[in-house]
Parts: sequence; C-alpha cells; structure tokens
Amino acid sequence: MKRLFGGIFILSILFNFNVYAQLLNPGDGLKIIFYNIPDSISGEYYIQEDGNIALPYLGNVKAANRNIDSLKQEIFSKYSNIYRNPELTILPIVRVNIFGEVNKPGYYYATGSDKLTDLIAKAGGTTPDANVGNITITRNGKELDVDGEKIIENGNKLDDIGLQSGDQIYVSRKWFSGATQAIVIASLSTVTAIVIAIIYTKKK
Repeated sequence: MKRLFGGIFILSILFNFNVYAQLLNPGDGLKIIFYNIPDSISGEYYIQEDGNIALPYLGNVKAANRNIDSLKQEIFSKYSNIYRNPELTILPIVRVNIFGEVNKPGYYYATGSDKLTDLIAKAGGTTPDANVGNITITRNGKELDVDGEKIIENGNKLDDIGLQSGDQIYVSRKWFSGATQAIVIASLSTVTAIVIAIIYTKKK
C-alpha cells in the first residue's frame, strides 16, 4: 500500500485517477449547467439501466461505458445545433461509498466540483475519533492512502484527485483512540486486581 502526504498530481500518476478516462455506469449522471440560453434546462440527469441518458431536446444519448470527455463533446455538439454558441458546463456525477469514522456511512453522489469536505458533510461529518489525515481510497482491489487534511488545506476539488464511480473511501480512526481505551481498560483491571488482593489479605 502506498502512502501519500500531499502532491495531488503525483497521486494521479500513481493511481491513474484520471476523471476524464473513466467510464460512466448506469446510476451515474451528468450535471449540466447552461449560461446563455433562454430555456431553463440546467439540471442533473442520470443514466438509466439501458445505458442511455435522457436530455432535454436531445432525447436518449448513449452514456454508459462512455469516456466522459467524448460524451461531453457529443452533448455540446448536439446542443450547438439547437442553440447558437451555447455556453455550458458538464460535470460527471458519480456514486461512491464513504465509510469508517463518519456519522452516516453509505453511498453518496458527488461531482468533480465538490470538495472532500462536501463529500464528508454528505456522510454526516466525521466522528471525534476520525483521522482525516489518513483516508484510504480503494478501486478495483487497489488501495492508496491519501492525506485528506492536505487535500482540504489546498482546497482541491474531487476532480483534482480523479474520484470515480464505485470508489470506496475509508476514513480511518486515530490510533491513540483505541490505545487510550486499551490503557483505560488495563488500568481498571489493575485497580480491580489490587482491590481484590487487599480484601483477600484483610480476610486472612
């Protein structure tokens, strides 16, 4: 397992976290934002089980198992036939599992414009024992420890770490939390043993 304490671009090389190389799956989606058109069609659109995504005025567009970059180009090209010089932003919406020291572990949707703090907030925030400095991301059986505190400090977005659909994000526990509990239990056991020994001695 590799450990990284900063250097988001190094992370991308090590783990191939390239958001534009990933493939979308049914259940994932796109967030489309238009800036200069009269119609209110900006919104979030999700890929159906048949692999299509239904978009306003375009109908079904094949999206599953597509490269995000090529899909964005196709959507822009098709809307260019409807609107003159459309200005739009297209962001992938991926489903990830965040668990460990968060209050509401589970599956959540996130876009590349979200920050790590946004994703953690969706999971109800961290527990008092969370070690945000050590977050493990698992993809296809591969694991990588990343410094979440550094990511938050730098203000990096999820696009910068190339978060992909199906990623497993584990927020670890502070090592001294368990150690402290063990010390307390051991201390209590010692005190109990001493008390029993004193009582036994007095009885004699």
